Amino acid sequence: MTCITITTWEISDGTNYDVALQNIRDKRMPALKELGASRVCIIRTSDRTSAAITEWPDTATRDAADHAIEAVRSKIHAEDFSRMTGEMRGQVVAEL
Repeated sequence: MTCITITTWEISDGTNYDVALQNIRDKRMPALKELGASRVCIIRTSDRTSAAITEWPDTATRDAADHAIEAVRSKIHAEDFSRMTGEMRGQVVAEL
């Protein structure tokens, strides 16, 4: 069953959003795909905030990627000048 992870992010005050987004496009999104994600979407929610929605083919694939994801998250503040503000994850139970 498909698994979704939604994370919310805030870039540091004074950081250029477009520069941060380029790093996400160039490094973070491809890395998630390499770990097995089926799809990754970034939604800009304000001048300094975004949400990342990552679709995984199943919970086992997401769980297998968890260690690598946590290792990257620990470096994101220094590299991308952003911080994670929330995370939700679970299995898709209905879709249209």
